[in-house]
Amino acid sequence: MQNTANAAGTDGPELVDTAPLIEDLYPALAKLREAGPVHRIAGTDGRPAWLVTRYEDVRRLFADPRLALDKRHAAPGNYSGFSLPPALDANLLNMDPPDHSRVRRLVVKAFTPGRVEKMREPVRRVAEELLDAIESDGRADLLAAYAGQLPIIVICDLLGVPQRDRRDFRAWSDALITPDPARPQAAKEAVGSMLRFYTELIAKKRAEPADDLLSDLIRVRDDEAGDGGGAGDGGGDGGGRLSEDELTSLAFLILLAGYENTVHLIANSVLTLLDNPAVLQELREDPSGLAAAFDELARYEGPAALGIRRFPLEDIEIGGVTIPAGETVLLSAASAHRDPAHFKDPDEFNPHLGRSGHLALGHGIHYCLGAPLARMEIETALAALLRRFPGLRLDVPRDQLRWRRTIRARGLISLPVAW
Repeated sequence: MQNTANAAGTDGPELVDTAPLIEDLYPALAKLREAGPVHRIAGTDGRPAWLVTRYEDVRRLFADPRLALDKRHAAPGNYSGFSLPPALDANLLNMDPPDHSRVRRLVVKAFTPGRVEKMREPVRRVAEELLDAIESDGRADLLAAYAGQLPIIVICDLLGVPQRDRRDFRAWSDALITPDPARPQAAKEAVGSMLRFYTELIAKKRAEPADDLLSDLIRVRDDEAGDGGGAGDGGGDGGGRLSEDELTSLAFLILLAGYENTVHLIANSVLTLLDNPAVLQELREDPSGLAAAFDELARYEGPAALGIRRFPLEDIEIGGVTIPAGETVLLSAASAHRDPAHFKDPDEFNPHLGRSGHLALGHGIHYCLGAPLARMEIETALAALLRRFPGLRLDVPRDQLRWRRTIRARGLISLPVAW
């Protein structure tokens, strides 16, 4: 492999074919990981990018301040990711310190372990109600009827989104996360719908505040603006203020991230347990083991195959390869989680081995803000499901399950089950 490439991505090593990553993810990643720590691929935007495959490199780079998330650090012509309007783009996934630190500080208290624990009983009730609705049918697409319903109810309750406004959210989310090549305009239409949705929701909450997270964030933004800071739609000043665009983008990110990854971690976890009936039976008999099983489920079949793209602020060496400033770097958590140099028997699912250090929730300053909520939701969802449906099984042959065709996310299209 050639060890340098220019910032525009026109020279350098030949691009690795990403088709095997879509067709058979883990074996394809194993071949890349064995061949070398860094590979040149066509990124999620179609432009050349560097894929990092080995655990030690991926973990270190998740926390390396020389890798920026802000798209302004991308070299000209190097990155053409999906364009969001400023009111949705000013979110934590596009920010570096000090703006990232300022905005994150304003919302982190909503996801403390203590506050999340108070939500456990309401989440359990929602899970039971969803299972009540399908129990007599004897079969269902568990992704659509359960895994896809619980997280949106929970995160909408947290933000204060009215019941009547939740119906279209999954379609918008799917259009953004897994674009349909046959409908190239669908993603843009979803963005327009989401922007109108959040703008109208914030206006309603501003007029009639309630006891929810979004109302709290609006109060923070408006109180500061009233004191002479944070007014307008521009960025904040690093002193604790929140702009209107940042407020809207926070609502967008919390709802999208709180829904998307949790949906697929629930579904992927159910499939993993169905593939491992002895572990499933252990957890059914002793649900307290789900707390420890969560980390192994997230490692073994986590939904975020790639971390958010990053851009080196300076030329940087990764695994013996020099990558110029501004090139796109993709950190493969899916590959890191199957790296035998770090995890013993990584292709085996075994919650009893106590394998720590998974990166499914990130690492460093961008560690998942909603990690305590995600843990609680997955534990609660699985406990209710295993208790209620002791005969749970796949309703189609295993090889007929269909996965989303993307290198970015690892998720099922549907999960037909019977009981």
